[in-house]
Amino acid sequence: MGKPTGFMELPRNERRYEAPSDRIQHYREFTLTPSDAEMAQQGARCMDCGIPFCHPACPVNNIIPEWNDGVYRGDWQEALAVLHSTNNFPEFTGTICPAPCEAACTLNLTDQPVTIKSIERAIIDKGWEMGWVKPMIPAQRTGKRVAVIGSGPAGMACAQQLARAGHEVVMYEKNDRIGGLLRYGIPDFKMGKHLIDRRIAQMQAEGVRFRPNSFIGKDISAQKILADYDAVVLTIGSEKPRDLEVPGRNDYQGVHFAMDFLRQQNKRVAGDLIDDGDAISAQGKRVIVIGGGDTGSDCIGTSIRQGAISVVQLEILPQPPEKENKLVTWPNWPNKLRTTTSHEEGIKHRYWSTNTKSVNGKNGVITHLNAIEVEWKQEGGQWKMGEKPDSTFTLEADLVLLAMGFVHPVHEGLLQELGVELDGRGQIKANEKQYSTSVDKVFAAGDGRRGQSLVVWAIREGRQAARAVDEYLMGSSELPR
Repeated sequence: MGKPTGFMELPRNERRYEAPSDRIQHYREFTLTPSDAEMAQQGARCMDCGIPFCHPACPVNNIIPEWNDGVYRGDWQEALAVLHSTNNFPEFTGTICPAPCEAACTLNLTDQPVTIKSIERAIIDKGWEMGWVKPMIPAQRTGKRVAVIGSGPAGMACAQQLARAGHEVVMYEKNDRIGGLLRYGIPDFKMGKHLIDRRIAQMQAEGVRFRPNSFIGKDISAQKILADYDAVVLTIGSEKPRDLEVPGRNDYQGVHFAMDFLRQQNKRVAGDLIDDGDAISAQGKRVIVIGGGDTGSDCIGTSIRQGAISVVQLEILPQPPEKENKLVTWPNWPNKLRTTTSHEEGIKHRYWSTNTKSVNGKNGVITHLNAIEVEWKQEGGQWKMGEKPDSTFTLEADLVLLAMGFVHPVHEGLLQELGVELDGRGQIKANEKQYSTSVDKVFAAGDGRRGQSLVVWAIREGRQAARAVDEYLMGSSELPR
């Protein structure tokens, strides 16, 4: 374990960032890199609990105390080996995962959990810096061919594991670059795209072939893919956005889905030119973001960097408590008020328990959003929403961004052509053991199967699906789940 008395002697040191006034001038990551000594101290705080609740809280079951101890002892290479044994891409999770492991840490009972996420990122950064991260090329090939459709974290994890098992893997992506929502849904200031690019290079050396600009079900027939491969894995994500069905939604310019807005900015940062007629910009505008989750936060940070006059956020749910009741919630993920770095950069106001009623405009362009306060009450064991009387209000708006989540994967095209069975929520129907769909040799993993979720769940599903595919092709598998 770490230092036996470390958790009593050493305080938790939070991540440090560039000042908001500096970081809003650019789109780069703005977390300040801690020193090795600082990370060793934080690793020393891990108590190596008799029951390490951080393990089950982590979807990939990271062996957290062991790599904390490795960092404390200065054995970074051993820490990296332990970290990679359960997680293909710790730089992704160490950057954008909300860290349910820290919520479950025993030290979180006193609001001082081990800085697991920061230590994770430090380990993988050290690994790349020292040249320890190398391709894992299989000793022999199986002769089996697998198509992975969709290149987000689930697809990347699945493809890498299958390539390491010796299969010939081809990954298809409808967009012009590999990475799925990591590439075009997460702002560069939150996660730099070089993290994806160096993993792509590693996977290419391991034998994975990438096919961007390949829209299966549109540009390429799904039936051709079925005919050409021994197995097909659907890691297409959950990309059908929840829409705002109110009067005026489609009557005025200026209401857009969050992902369309974020995708454009990521393309700009990558050097692409956006046609003026299609451009979505917050510059000089009064912006309203509808939705209180991570995507909404990303829209806030992006709008501020683009030069918005003001940014407000609407959330239909009540404001959570500032501090959870540990005796009721721990070690589970608590419902509590979370203020992100984007909020700290200059959001004007956050509205809670607020529902949009309509939007108004002039000359075909939005000018105002009309909203009402709502209240939530339990009826028959279920929460019911009702509007508060005489609580309507109007906000000025030049740009409204819909960050209200996703309902299910896109059904048109690929899924309809394959004819895979869907569950009651519209997700691809496949269980968590075989990951097989209703169509022979077709498997599914990630958000398209389980619904919108975290990057760490996507990596877990990709790894587990890879093992299921390997068992299907070979009769057994040595890949970890």
